[in-house]
Amino acid sequence: MRLALTLAALALAGCVPGTAYPPLDTTVSTQEARLLFGAEPGPDPSPAEAIGFYSNGCLAGAQELPETGPTWQAMRLSRNRNWGHPVLLDYLTGLSAEVARQTSWNGLYIGDLQQPRGGPMLTGHVSHQSGLDADIWMLPPGRLDLTRAERESLSSISTRSQRGAAVGENWTPEHMEVIRLAASDPRVARIFVFTGAKVWMCDNATGDRDWLRRIRPANGHHYHFHVRLSCPAGDRNCVDQDPPPPGDGCDEARARAAAILNPPPPDPDFVPAPPRGQLTLGDLPRQCVNLLTEF
Repeated sequence: MRLALTLAALALAGCVPGTAYPPLDTTVSTQEARLLFGAEPGPDPSPAEAIGFYSNGCLAGAQELPETGPTWQAMRLSRNRNWGHPVLLDYLTGLSAEVARQTSWNGLYIGDLQQPRGGPMLTGHVSHQSGLDADIWMLPPGRLDLTRAERESLSSISTRSQRGAAVGENWTPEHMEVIRLAASDPRVARIFVFTGAKVWMCDNATGDRDWLRRIRPANGHHYHFHVRLSCPAGDRNCVDQDPPPPGDGCDEARARAAAILNPPPPDPDFVPAPPRGQLTLGDLPRQCVNLLTEF
């Protein structure tokens, strides 16, 4: 009862920018945020707003990506993660149409976006919290009329080899063209791919190469690539990531690939940072409290 009353009082007070909030009651602040946001079946009714950072935030007024469109299908519908900021949905539907128009792919298979109210996920992603992240499968769509059951059983393809230092046999020049189209939208902050893909694109891209700066190598990301948008204009509680360093990042990617193939000897003095624990409600921006309805 104390937990519900505390949240109700915060909701009535309104969590607005610049407000000096009283400390959350410990019965609230220590709750695991992933359990709270993962239990929300649908969005809240407030205006759309990305809140906080990509890995420490939430999403007000989320919209659902339609399960099927003329040039896309949302995958793994059972996860209920096909929600995003309206800007993200506009980006994805527009990108899928451009991919169908300019490449041999007939559209996109779109993986995880966010939960209905964003926030930390029950499983998987550290980011995908504020409504601005999306995973796009590396698998060129064969059909865009998959049933819900087929979307649960179909798997994407791996496009890497040599532990991610190089592309594999499933990689094609069309993958670069799809990613180039994805990165050319000015709303994009970053696109994460495995290291070998970045190197291959650095070695093969011609003409305008400005988009390569937004392609960032990251572990994994060989079954899908990960798009991250910048904070939408007017979303005052949204926190952007720092811009990528100047330049195309190709030298850094090649050095990273070389280190994958020939790892340096371990440093006996290296002490790894402790793993990040599960975020609690007290760790999130206070505006996120208003988005929760029940526990």
